[in-house]
Amino acid sequence: MLGESRSVPLQMLGVLRVHGRDAVSFLQGQVSNDITRLRADHALLAGYHNPQGRVIALMRLLQLAADDLLAILPRELVTPVAQRLAKFVLRSKVKLGDESGQWAISGLIGSASATAVPAGLPQVVNGVTVDAVGAPAATLAVCVAQRPARWLLLSPASDAAARSGDSQDWERLAIAAGEPEVYAATSEAFVAQMLNLDALDAIAFDKGCYTGQEIIARAHYRGRVKRRMQRFLTTEADVAGLGVGHSGVLADGRTFRVVRAASHADKRCEFLAVTADRDRGTTPTGATALVSAQELELPYSVPD
Repeated sequence: MLGESRSVPLQMLGVLRVHGRDAVSFLQGQVSNDITRLRADHALLAGYHNPQGRVIALMRLLQLAADDLLAILPRELVTPVAQRLAKFVLRSKVKLGDESGQWAISGLIGSASATAVPAGLPQVVNGVTVDAVGAPAATLAVCVAQRPARWLLLSPASDAAARSGDSQDWERLAIAAGEPEVYAATSEAFVAQMLNLDALDAIAFDKGCYTGQEIIARAHYRGRVKRRMQRFLTTEADVAGLGVGHSGVLADGRTFRVVRAASHADKRCEFLAVTADRDRGTTPTGATALVSAQELELPYSVPD
């Protein structure tokens, strides 16, 4: 029920609108997932990569209409991503726009056991809430997790109610779910598989070419990925500077770089970081002292 859920503001997220007759075909040649799978009731997670297969940004894509799409990504990346995409528009009938100011984004968190959509939001799975005739509702709801249930809510900025929750609640749950995010500090730092995008249905290996596709496909078909995103919890409180993009060395000698991080009530830090199963290399430039952390399981398996 709605009373058992809580809403938190997610001001760090923004909205990029891609619309026009060629919106789908244009994005199909730019991002890692198959845009033809996108429907009004089915959202997609996709990566936008450079030619070396490194992730520039992660996007959660929503369909407002057949030729009108929204991409949710960190607000700080909306403008640079739009500018980069604009270089490839050429003669395509497509327009790109930063519409972050027109939407208020929040997260709705269900109880620990909740899996059903709260009262007032129609049941959807990884999709956009629509009314009976298929038009977007006043608030768009995208289910991103089911235990505990979590939704991204997009409301018109003029209609949005004030949210007073702690966004760290959302961050901790996203980390526990093994959900990567790319911010300015880590843009173009990781190849797609390093962020487990192949385990999260964010890569379509049977689609046509897109930027970075050759490198990503080679890693998939020809060899094991040596470094992947894993989940950790520090064994000590107040680990200074352990934020997005931070590089360090685990107590067992493995080097790592932080993807997401959030603090717990006891001031320990839970984080997702790209590291190797066994990496006894030298300490990277700018890394801090050894970090003592317990490795935690991810709720999904990754390819060998």
